[in-house]
Amino acid sequence: MRKLFPITLLLSLVAGPLPAQDPLPTYPRLLIETNSGDFEVELYSNKAPLTVRNFLEYVDSGFYSGTVFHRLVPGFVAQTGGYDTDYKLKPTRKSIPNESGNGLSNRRGFIAMARTGEPHSADSQFYINLADNLSLDPRPTRWGYTVFGRIVEGMEVIDKIGYVATGRGPIPELSKDVPVEAIIIEKITLLNPNNEPVVD
Repeated sequence: MRKLFPITLLLSLVAGPLPAQDPLPTYPRLLIETNSGDFEVELYSNKAPLTVRNFLEYVDSGFYSGTVFHRLVPGFVAQTGGYDTDYKLKPTRKSIPNESGNGLSNRRGFIAMARTGEPHSADSQFYINLADNLSLDPRPTRWGYTVFGRIVEGMEVIDKIGYVATGRGPIPELSKDVPVEAIIIEKITLLNPNNEPVVD
């Protein structure tokens, strides 16, 4: 399966475009609506600027429209961001540099980039930690998986998603851990496109 950890969202964005030359919002916050419920994420552009810009550009382009959660491992991760509802990989832009040494950790509720065994291979796929997964953090002798945000509202939705029935997928590379009924990201809304704080 491509972009699985070696241990390897119908979407629209209501905010305007985010050209590469524009400054990043300090703590961009997004509402992610799925057919299994909604949740909000806050991204850390001060900790992982290349990763956050890459993510927001994919969002702005509509890339994630109709992508599914294609890997769910209870007590570990919920992964999405690459396959459409026909379980075909969507073409991606070039990979981004690994920013795993940014001080953020793969703890429960934090989101990070999926990649292959090559450290700088992340592009569009990301995962949500369902538990503390410190083994995915960097070590002095190896790269980790880049954490770039966290769930700030709706973790109960993530927990529900993380424990649905799974099985073999419809293509050979998705041989296990695929939801029996598709979980689809329907819409993402950038809640603070003008960099204003979000008041809960």
